[in-house]
Amino acid sequence: MPDNRLTLPSPAKLNLMLHILGRREDGYHELQTMFQFLDYGDEITYALRDDGVIRLHTEFPGVPHDSNLIVKAAKKLQEQSACSLGVDIWIDKILPMGGGIGGGSSNAATTLLGLNHLWQLGWDEDRLAGLGLTLGADVPVFVRGHAAFAEGVGEKLTPVDPEEPWYLVLVPQVSVSTAEIFSDPLLTRNTPPIKVRPVPKGNSRNDCLPVVTRRYPEVRNALNLLGKFTEAKLTGTGSCVFGGFPSKAEADKVSALLTETLTGFVAKGSNVSMLHRKLRSLL
Repeated sequence: MPDNRLTLPSPAKLNLMLHILGRREDGYHELQTMFQFLDYGDEITYALRDDGVIRLHTEFPGVPHDSNLIVKAAKKLQEQSACSLGVDIWIDKILPMGGGIGGGSSNAATTLLGLNHLWQLGWDEDRLAGLGLTLGADVPVFVRGHAAFAEGVGEKLTPVDPEEPWYLVLVPQVSVSTAEIFSDPLLTRNTPPIKVRPVPKGNSRNDCLPVVTRRYPEVRNALNLLGKFTEAKLTGTGSCVFGGFPSKAEADKVSALLTETLTGFVAKGSNVSMLHRKLRSLL
């Protein structure tokens, strides 16, 4: 691979549980969640420029160029590192926006790691994760690339190694606004913190689920359909619904039944992000 061009995966994540402990004075919420990656995601290509220009060539409907998290991540890294190089960027986008599987945050993290490599900045993971947090609470877990139990607003990460089943993820055709869910007066905000590691069985609920299903009947329908075959859960504050299966064959079988009327995909759970596996192969 030539040094001036780099193509990297930008994986999805699932929240295996999500508990909301309270609202902070700054308006954010204290939470506890568990992140795991999927071997499924977008693909981003970066090509080096020597004129300092950052250009995302793929258009996102309704998202101005400079508002895209990919561009914001690139510009912040360029500013903070005082780097004079630029980049052309293209993305093969398959992760849904507002789906709760981390599309934008993952794209930002892939960009930080990819440009750190392409621009040869030599930043370590801690520094990149710190910069990532200024872009979004979910960016650091993608920068670090290991399944994690997260606290605070999602930035205090403890690596964990849950089982890695095959998942069927259903994608209702609605985009759920995180701000809308977290500002809902009926959202549970007083779940007692879990002090045991790993997370005990039976603590795998998502406190956002009642609010999301009340507002979005499409999500409620997906949960009900998948729930006939396995425990169906909501990921994050998004619209995507998932359930685990012991084998790809079993996940594929249920997928064939449900995706006649719903959009969805089957993917392997992974405690090490496919982005990090790819970056290690480049060293």
